[in-house]
Amino acid sequence: MEPVFIIATIVYMFSCACYFGYLFFQKDRLQKLAAVLMTIGVGLHTVSLVACGIRAGHFPVNNLHETLSFTAWTIAVVFLAFAFKFKLKILGIYAAPLISLTMIVAYQMPKATAQNPQLFKSWWLAAHIVTVFLGNAAFALACGLGILYLLQERAIKRKTRGFFFSRLPSLALLDTAGYACIVVGFSMVTIGLITGVVYAKAVWGRFWSWDPKEVWSVITWLFYAALLHERLTVGWRGKRAAIMAVIGFGVLLFTFFGVNFLLQGHHGTFTAM
Repeated sequence: MEPVFIIATIVYMFSCACYFGYLFFQKDRLQKLAAVLMTIGVGLHTVSLVACGIRAGHFPVNNLHETLSFTAWTIAVVFLAFAFKFKLKILGIYAAPLISLTMIVAYQMPKATAQNPQLFKSWWLAAHIVTVFLGNAAFALACGLGILYLLQERAIKRKTRGFFFSRLPSLALLDTAGYACIVVGFSMVTIGLITGVVYAKAVWGRFWSWDPKEVWSVITWLFYAALLHERLTVGWRGKRAAIMAVIGFGVLLFTFFGVNFLLQGHHGTFTAM
């Protein structure tokens, strides 16, 4: 349902514009309108994904177009959940552009189906993809909260306080929300890795094959495990935690994109162009 996909993209872009309007003008009605548009965009996007899955007969992630589309959807869903939970009105200035850009890039990608559609007809694969992508979306938001934390900290240290001081939440709220994102992301990715191992056994006959994506997925998991461990045992908070969240997202992006394009492996099927 390409028309619905296009409309959803446009709605996301309008939501993005409203969030930036809220950033500059601090009008509550702009933020409320942005949230409503984001919710409508998620609804339309859901319809598009479901229709795509029904048409294909399996979970809709069999090329880069569908994978990016599902990525944008998970970021939007997780963003709405965290924005509501922590009353983070301003987080939309990070999430909405990321979602809109991902949708625009997805639209540009070829929509040819994978050569072996049987790979996608598995409930284990669906569980693996949903949990991993939701976890990655939470990590993406943790990165955004880390960036906002660093901006707010810099604003506080300046004598004039500057543009962001009155527009961003307190450092404590940004730190708490960022930590919650990492906890949720780590939990979901852990479940995703377990279901992925089961799926690999069912499809390829072995739990582990040293595929580059598998190796880097574990590296990413270990990075966030170390981050959580240091926070709980050593007390990593504030600026250090924010910087690590940003670095962690960089590692995640390499795992998601770089491995598929630079290294050969069977996971490349899911991001075929």
